[in-house]
Amino acid sequence: MKRSPSVPPVSISRRDFARTLAAVPAAALIGCGDRGSGEDPSQAPAAEAWTGYGDASIVDALASPGPFNVPDRIGAPLTEAMIDNAAASGITAVNVTASGGGATPEEAYQDTLRHLDYWAREVEAHPEVLRFAESVEEIRAAKAEGRLALIMGFQDTLMLGTDLSRLDEFHGRGVKIIQLTYNQPNLVGEGCLAATNGGLTAFGRSLVEAMGESGVLVDLSHCGQRTTAEAIDMATGPVSVTHSGCAAVFQHPRSKRDEELRALAAKGGVIGIYMMPFLNPEGPATADDFYRHIEHAVQICGEDHVGVGTDNSITPTVADEAYMSTLQAFADERQRRGIGAPREYEVLFVPELNDPRRMERVGQGLLARGHTVGRVEKILGGNWMRLFGEVWG
Repeated sequence: MKRSPSVPPVSISRRDFARTLAAVPAAALIGCGDRGSGEDPSQAPAAEAWTGYGDASIVDALASPGPFNVPDRIGAPLTEAMIDNAAASGITAVNVTASGGGATPEEAYQDTLRHLDYWAREVEAHPEVLRFAESVEEIRAAKAEGRLALIMGFQDTLMLGTDLSRLDEFHGRGVKIIQLTYNQPNLVGEGCLAATNGGLTAFGRSLVEAMGESGVLVDLSHCGQRTTAEAIDMATGPVSVTHSGCAAVFQHPRSKRDEELRALAAKGGVIGIYMMPFLNPEGPATADDFYRHIEHAVQICGEDHVGVGTDNSITPTVADEAYMSTLQAFADERQRRGIGAPREYEVLFVPELNDPRRMERVGQGLLARGHTVGRVEKILGGNWMRLFGEVWG
């Protein structure tokens, strides 16, 4: 079933709009500098001729067909517009956050079960557009069927407590990606906002080992520097940073340093660059900001270890007064709980890429900046497919 995207208009303040508009010409003109050695001359850039988006495996390593980065993102049924946008996006698969929250491991466990049940109901309600995927073969099947594959993932490990049997339970429910910490310390390690730079706990080390044995991908996106480094070092296979940025481009607690990027790549892992306000020092992030992080990651890691994890909903965000009011309350609550990162009061998307087919826009943008078709197809999903295949078996 072919659907047309529902694309609401975006409204931002005149000050922020002016900043964004001023950045557009620069984004179109700035090249990406040194692209590294070993380029095949036959792989010349072909931006105007590229028609391969529809055939490529497109993977967003953190996204959702429903609401994202808003209060109460789970519970209400997906709207017709959300389903239409998922169908029209051209995205093959997304890593969906299915983990719940709570003050205790038991509360988080029960809430996570509710989240998994929610996604099961939504897939059952929209079988023509959505399906689950637990393997690369199932992602490829979704592509062939014209459906969006949902990969169940967690952004914390609180729901596990210190019980490794829960890892097996959730893996049995289709969970294939687990982030070790979420900003603050937990029973596994320390997050990127922790006051100290602690590493993995004894249980954290056991968990990383167990995830490797089970074929669950380790995600280090919100982890602190030492926890990130220790998890990469001790993992027997490749790990991931599904949604982050490069500290060398803009220093932010959520960003990863070149040291972590090199270690990640050396282990065979992949970093996904997000479309969040944490890409620049002020104002809404621009497409050029996003491309700068992509290009730096390619220079440090190599083109086989970079992807996209937008941290967005597939449905565009309408940044009207209601959204800005909700964002203010959302950011206030996160600050109160100690999990809010700097810059969360900015619009949580890239205005120029606020479109259901944003991944196609990214491909076109990278090609226009001189990247090859082969590289772009890797960044848009090929690298994630390779990593999933290696970890999931």
